[in-house]
Amino acid sequence: MIPPIQEYAHSIRLDGDIILGGLFPVHSRGGGGVPCGELKKEKGIHRLEAMMFAIDLINKDPELLPNITLGARILDTCSRDTYALEQSLTFVQALIEKDGSDVRCANGDPPIFAKPDKIVGVIGAAASSVSIMVANILRLFKIPQISYASTAPELSDNTRYDFFSRVVPPDSYQAQAMMDIVTALGWNYVSTLASEGNYGESGVEAFVQISREMGGVCIAQSLKIPREPKPGEFDKIVMRLLETSNARAVIMFANEDDIRRILDAAKRNNQTGHFLWVASDSWGSKISPVIGQEKVAEGAVTIMPKRASVDAFDRYFRSRSLSNNRRNVWFAEFWEENFGCKLGMHGKRPGSPKKCTGLEKVGRDSGYEQEGKVQFVMDAVYAMAHALHRMHRELCYGYPGLCPKMANIDGKELLSHIRAVNFNGSAGTPVVFNENGDAPGRYDIFQYQSNRTTRGYRVIGTWTNKLDIKMGLMQWRASDRSLPASVCSVPCRMGERKKIVKGVPCCWHCERCEGYHFQASEFSCELCPYEQRPDANRTGCQDIPIIKLEWHSPWAVIPVFISMLGIVATTFVIVTFVRHNDTPIVRASGREMSYVLLTGIFLCYAITFLMIAAPDVGVCSFRRIFLGLGMCFSYAALLTKTNRIHRIFEQGKKSVTAPRFISPASQLVITFSLISVQLLGVFVWFVVDPPHTFVDYGEQRTQDPAAARGVLKCDISDLSLICSLGYSILLMVTCTVYAIKTRGVPETFNEAKPIGFTMYTTCIIWLAFIPIFFGTAQSAERMYIQTTTLTISLSLSASVSLGMLYMPKVYVIIFHPEQNVPKRKRSFKAIVTAATMSGKLQKGGDRPNGEVKTDLHVVFLLNIFTTFCTHFEKMLAGAGTIQRQPGASQSPEQLPPLRTWSGWVYEDPLGAGLGGGSSRRRSKS
Repeated sequence: MIPPIQEYAHSIRLDGDIILGGLFPVHSRGGGGVPCGELKKEKGIHRLEAMMFAIDLINKDPELLPNITLGARILDTCSRDTYALEQSLTFVQALIEKDGSDVRCANGDPPIFAKPDKIVGVIGAAASSVSIMVANILRLFKIPQISYASTAPELSDNTRYDFFSRVVPPDSYQAQAMMDIVTALGWNYVSTLASEGNYGESGVEAFVQISREMGGVCIAQSLKIPREPKPGEFDKIVMRLLETSNARAVIMFANEDDIRRILDAAKRNNQTGHFLWVASDSWGSKISPVIGQEKVAEGAVTIMPKRASVDAFDRYFRSRSLSNNRRNVWFAEFWEENFGCKLGMHGKRPGSPKKCTGLEKVGRDSGYEQEGKVQFVMDAVYAMAHALHRMHRELCYGYPGLCPKMANIDGKELLSHIRAVNFNGSAGTPVVFNENGDAPGRYDIFQYQSNRTTRGYRVIGTWTNKLDIKMGLMQWRASDRSLPASVCSVPCRMGERKKIVKGVPCCWHCERCEGYHFQASEFSCELCPYEQRPDANRTGCQDIPIIKLEWHSPWAVIPVFISMLGIVATTFVIVTFVRHNDTPIVRASGREMSYVLLTGIFLCYAITFLMIAAPDVGVCSFRRIFLGLGMCFSYAALLTKTNRIHRIFEQGKKSVTAPRFISPASQLVITFSLISVQLLGVFVWFVVDPPHTFVDYGEQRTQDPAAARGVLKCDISDLSLICSLGYSILLMVTCTVYAIKTRGVPETFNEAKPIGFTMYTTCIIWLAFIPIFFGTAQSAERMYIQTTTLTISLSLSASVSLGMLYMPKVYVIIFHPEQNVPKRKRSFKAIVTAATMSGKLQKGGDRPNGEVKTDLHVVFLLNIFTTFCTHFEKMLAGAGTIQRQPGASQSPEQLPPLRTWSGWVYEDPLGAGLGGGSSRRRSKS
């Protein structure tokens, strides 16, 4: 029997028709120049035994690779990439031709070389750094490789690692899953922590890349743990993480040892509960990183490729013993480590007081829990077996065992069959590969939780291309389910936009959308349309409320009250005049012109109701018609009166002939001619710009949008209003001029002075109206102030005319009917002469003393002339030439005084009354 070759002393060799290689981290990395350190019970022995158990099952399966046995050559990588590279050279020895020409035996015979096993495929390695190192060698010799634990995204590069495949998803999926977790928890400001090497650095790089592509998550700091950390290194890392205290979440792609030491450093620095750990599958659901530091690990969210425990492997491993497992050269070392005893004099634990009996049982005399990657080790072996089975069926169809075509298996052809496999793995999940040799991403999400009685990992969700997490199952500290924050800036409230801090997109200041702006997006405010305003939370726009002057408003109540009083008073005057239509006081005032003037007064009061009524096309039409019509009626009538008085006395100074167009009919024609000009202007206005309503949003567009209102209005602009009232104001001014000109007429003969007082007062009212109306153009209460001012001004104008011109007459009619009688008549010449002399007498006070006598003579002569006229009139009356009206037959002594209470006498030099009243029968001269 040939003794085993020395190189097999630290490897496992299983005979078979087809030999598979295996790389496992049986020992940890050694220190002090020693390549290998302590034994890894779970990651090393459990995974190694899983490969041998899978090979046993395949060799017993009559359907998979029938009549073909699988063998294995399993090596220890010692968790070190350089050492693993040296060991993996064993796999390619058979493919390297050895030159024996320079080698001679002592007896001269040719040398005999031990034929190395030809490896057709490799299962492993575990660490990504090891797989990367080994993959560079295996691809040169076209040996396919299937890893059960290497997850570095770099290995997905099919141009560099074209013979590499894996049954675990790459860290790019894992990084995406972690990003989805961070996003779901509402965290946008995190730090990253990676162990130096391909696994840690590639994982963090993938996470950072995804965060840039997706946006919304910023990296506060990216820290790296050195391969050979110096004393105090982890304390420095914790202190650096605290520099960005808002970034409480720490994304970890670190190996198990580094995780344990960083948790210990956080505990030493009293940061229990501050950091929110989100860790990769290197933490997973392992107990070893959190032993003794459960408090600081509480709330940690970890992920792990979705897996299930293989019950058949548990039964297999529990049945292993020193007697039935001699093929595993490291099993004796595992036995001592697992049971804490020593095997004879050559045991690996020289200081152990306990001696192993060999009868110990796994799971009974020691704790046992299946390592997490056992399922994937078995899936990797089965993937290789299914690929070989497909290859055999294609090349050796119907041939039992290996056919000559498979004597030298082509690695490239085998790789194509590996990428094409599709079967249910040991945990019942599909095993498939994409074009890069990656398995689909399927993860379980765990959280380390602590309750009053128990502590441990709890499944809180899954990730299969998308996140499915149960937020209600999460808890961060004992019984605390409130979600902690890891944000640079708190979210802005509704109606506020983010102003990003330059260079840090997750840090911002919140600025409220002011004025009429609303929040159009997360980062911008936009102006609402002119007829709209921001809603209550400033996330959109809503229509501005439309208002109009309401009847119950104080701005409307006062004008309406005044107008109603005016209408009642005007109606009363009209009724009184109608009832006493034939009495001297009514006739002397000029009935026709009085009714025209009273109509204008009534319209001035009535326009208040049109100005306050809700605007529509009908109301707007009536406003245009009647706004200036009432004033036009009033001042056209008054202008006609004052003009007639002026012409009468001006003509009397020149001749005793009466002026033209002073009859009542003429007065009415003149008055309605003046009114027709107003109506013509309104008609043109209707044609040029038909009446309509509009909403004025500018009048009450206040600084505070909540107080903004749209005012429903008629289309009467300020210019249109001035034009409409301008003609009436022109009549009013002209009338005032004539009132001034006729101020010298004796008050005992006409209404000139009351008309004058009326016009002076009216001018004062409208002079006050103009600054009030136009001075409030910029006021928010413009509609109310201007409408109220206009209506009250119209009502006051009407009230002045009504009060000064008609109320005294109504008073006499009702309370002093004895004064409502005709007076004696005087000739036109006598009255004009008396008025002229009276005017000269009034001016006499201003003359020098030497001229006073002349005026006294004039007065004396005037009195003589008046006495003569009186006697002449009596003589004519006695002769029956003049017929007096009823009630006029009294003697001179019985006649009432020429001046009555009202200040007027009812004289009419032309038989028509100075006020333009009805004609009387006149005596023939």
